Amino acid sequence: MPQKYPVGLQDFSEIINGSFVYIDKTHFIHKLVSESKYYFLSRPRRFGKSLFVTTMEYLFAGRKELFEGLYIADKWDWSKINPVIKISFSNISHKEKGLSQSINDSLDSTAKAYDIRLEENTNSSKFKELIEKLSQKAGKVVVLIDEYDKPIIDYLGEDTPKAIENRNILKSFYSILKDADPFLKLVFITGVSKFSKVSIFSDLNNLKDISIDTNYESICGINQAELSQQFAEELTIYDPQKIKQWYNGYSWGGKDQVYNPFSLLSFFSGDSQFKNYWFASGTPTFLANLSKKQQLYDFEGIKVSPSELEAYDLEALELTPLMFQTGYLTIKEQLVEDDLYILGYPNEEVRRSYIEKLTNSYAHNTAQSIKVLATEIRNALRIVDLKKVESIFNTIFKSIPYQIWQNENEHYYHALIHLTFRLLGIYVESEVQSADGRLDALVRLEKQVYCFEFKLDGSATIALQQIKDKGYLQPYFHQGQVCIGVGVNFSSETKKVEAMIWEEIES
Repeated sequence: MPQKYPVGLQDFSEIINGSFVYIDKTHFIHKLVSESKYYFLSRPRRFGKSLFVTTMEYLFAGRKELFEGLYIADKWDWSKINPVIKISFSNISHKEKGLSQSINDSLDSTAKAYDIRLEENTNSSKFKELIEKLSQKAGKVVVLIDEYDKPIIDYLGEDTPKAIENRNILKSFYSILKDADPFLKLVFITGVSKFSKVSIFSDLNNLKDISIDTNYESICGINQAELSQQFAEELTIYDPQKIKQWYNGYSWGGKDQVYNPFSLLSFFSGDSQFKNYWFASGTPTFLANLSKKQQLYDFEGIKVSPSELEAYDLEALELTPLMFQTGYLTIKEQLVEDDLYILGYPNEEVRRSYIEKLTNSYAHNTAQSIKVLATEIRNALRIVDLKKVESIFNTIFKSIPYQIWQNENEHYYHALIHLTFRLLGIYVESEVQSADGRLDALVRLEKQVYCFEFKLDGSATIALQQIKDKGYLQPYFHQGQVCIGVGVNFSSETKKVEAMIWEEIES
């Protein structure tokens, strides 16, 4: 009988009772409860944070029947039940009601469930009152806050004043947790981001951030061992290496890697086509806009310190930590001696989807997507139709608004050439290197190898001669392919290819 895949399901009880596939993460809960009391976990959207939170909710509620056969079943004291205050900021309708009113309604709902009457008026004082009265009535309280930052990130790139207003409301709300310590059993907070400057958790200085703790790298997502164990039959049907290439690669610490659970389960449960399930489910346009604003377009091999990944400033957004925390970049390697991480795209899904989105954003192309134009470049190169390639280059550049080109012509030139060949690299073997304002592109096809040398307001003849003089094509002379050098000069005045010459180069 085929497995049932819980695509989009976030409730532990629904998954267990519905006999859906469940990846046992209860050993992490056992570890958390055994070691400390206050935790914060950052993970991208649709990575299983909410499911993990509801698993904790049912565990502390003593729902033993749900945990039969799981790691924690014989390691938990089922005679002890703790009251739970759970607030999921993805489900409180903060945009419709306003954040303060939504928090107030959530607190009232929990109080009603435990038959407690609240008398305080402000959210923070009511939160404190609920914790104290609940503890006195039913024992130490477990506080679970899921997607704490959603009322902030919902307004990023759209309404910064509203994001700041909501941040201040949340800061006041969470401020009571430290003084409530005698009444608390556990505090577990999840979100996508961790904001700096006026920190929401500045008063909760004993909050342990496990976001890039190597002991918790696979607390969300599916690691290789879990994939092999839970999806053994599927791995005999589909190509395991291609599944890994498309949906694995996420790392929070550089030690272990996990698969994107939403994409993986969507692949198994859908038409089993390799496509961008997670990326298509909600990629904010403001990321691409911020990329352009900060003139960043090459995201492979970025070096950052751990402190840069942990927080960002709402009033002055930095793209790299934002892309890491939202899941568009991941840790590829840890340089222990230098205390640095190397970041890059986690997998093929994110790499090709983000490059395509960013390239279209740069090109302002609405009539024809850059993806289509990149495949047309490939097809033209296969038949050595360089005039067609020249025409496509001009099509890409002519869509840039005049004012933008005049202000940032060199940046846009470099960015579009780089991104176009990165996108072309999805369909053929293509490499682009940037150095000292010069761009080289190498494209390997079945029958040809092309080396492009680009100049801005220079000479196509000099560009072609540079390919010859520096021997860019020499490594490919004896591999059975025709080697073609292409010199291109681009005019910033006309926004067109001014000259493009090519020549077959032999050893």
